Formats: sequence, C-alpha cells, structure tokens
Amino acid sequence: MFGLLNETEVRVLASLAEKSVTTPEYYPLTLNALVNACNQKSNREPVVEYQSGIVGDALDSLKERGLVRVRLGDGRVPKYQHYFEEGYKINSKELAILCELMLRGPQTGGELRTRTERFNENMELSEVDTILQSMASREFPLVIKLPKQPGRRENRYMHLLAGDPPAEMLAGTDIPESIIRPSDRIAALEAVVETLRNDLNALREDFDKLKAELG
Repeated sequence: MFGLLNETEVRVLASLAEKSVTTPEYYPLTLNALVNACNQKSNREPVVEYQSGIVGDALDSLKERGLVRVRLGDGRVPKYQHYFEEGYKINSKELAILCELMLRGPQTGGELRTRTERFNENMELSEVDTILQSMASREFPLVIKLPKQPGRRENRYMHLLAGDPPAEMLAGTDIPESIIRPSDRIAALEAVVETLRNDLNALREDFDKLKAELG
C-alpha cells in the first residue's frame, strides 16, 4: 500500500479523480485548475482555501507514490492525472464512492447512492451497501462503518486513506480491533464508560426523586 495520505493529498487525489469523470473535456488538470477544484464551494466538506504551493507539495508526494503522473499539454504546460483506480485496485463504482467520502466526509449509504450519480454511476442502495461492505472487509480496509449518531436511523461510512477515525467516532462500534490503535481503543472505552456513568447518575437522581415522593 501507499501509507497514509494527509488531508491535502486526500483532497487533491479525489479532486483529480472527480474531474476526470465530471468534466473530462478539461482533464488532465493544470495546477491552477486543480487548485480551483480543491477549493470549490460545492460538493466539498470542509471548504478549503489551498494555495498553489500546498497543492504542488501534495502533487509531488502523490507522484512519488505513483498515484499521480504529469504530462505536458498544449504550450508545454504541465497537467496532472490520477492513477487512483490502478493504485488502490478499485473499479469505477468504488472510485465514485471513495471520492464522495474523501470530498464530503462521512456519509450514509443513501447519501452516497444519490451523490455518486454525478460520477455517471447509477446504483441501487443495496449495491452501494454491498460495495461498502466489500471495501470495509479488505485486508487493508478502505472504508469503515461508523456507529449511528443520536437521532439518525442510518450508519455513516468514512474512508480510511488518511488513517483511523477519531476515537470519539468509534465509541460503541463493532469494527475489527486489528485496525484500531491501542490508544484509540482506550479512548473509545473511556468514552463509553463516561456515557454509562452519566446514565447511571441520571437513574440515581430519578430514583431519589421517586423515593422522596413516596415518602
């Protein structure tokens, strides 16, 4: 594998992959076009304001890993193209799902089904779920299923190309222990213990009130 990507490398790689599908007439991208793609306001979470130097450094790193290559366009202007699919051995549907997770953060299967349509991938929710489960069960997982948030009916998924999720996002989940660092396991357990402690204190208060009312 290629090691963990940093936040900028994730945005750069996903932006290249996105534009190769959504605006193929302008692909490969010049550095300026790629900076604009990274910083665009739509279909991005969070919205960033990268300078060309930061994007250039990320491109250099991705080129060293074989995930990006440069070619000379008209007027000998360098243009950049991704090798995301070849590098991570994924197909076009997996690429669309990963790009959405990389560009917009954790999402449900339903959100991914809708948002990947702009990648020219029309999938049923069941197919999206199957693909997510497949990528999560690889020897080196590409995504992880997060526990449900309070008030939400569906689990969200997150990509793992930049490393494990923050510990607070893992509390209560049944992800394989092999991909959680020991420090994260401890933090996650501490979060669970704190939640249980608060619940117990609330029950004690309710019990004390009921006891006082009954005299």
